Amino acid sequence: MRRPERLAEGLKVQIAEVVGFELTDPRLESVVVTDVTVSDDLRDAKVFCFITGSEEDISKALKALRNASTFVRQQVAMNLDLRHAPHLHFVRDTAEENASRVTEILSGLDIREEVEEENSDM
Repeated sequence: MRRPERLAEGLKVQIAEVVGFELTDPRLESVVVTDVTVSDDLRDAKVFCFITGSEEDISKALKALRNASTFVRQQVAMNLDLRHAPHLHFVRDTAEENASRVTEILSGLDIREEVEEENSDM
């Protein structure tokens, strides 16, 4: 495993801990850190967050995360004993939203009736 990948795993755990337990902002109650990717030069990290709520709640939570990024970076650097912690860029993770939408669409399809109609035609 390459160094950026190892660092990303450690960052994911530490950022989730800091956001979940050390930040007391009520806008961040519905935030779950899902993934972290680190650039090859280890200077920047993109933090993917799944946020529940309305669009307004999501934008407020992202704004709060961006405002707290310096504190989160300092805490992570201290917890992981890093001399230089990467700059954290918080972004919305829409993968789970897309997956639930696809599941909802698929459950709305009535495939059994179509299969029974095809079998009865034969």
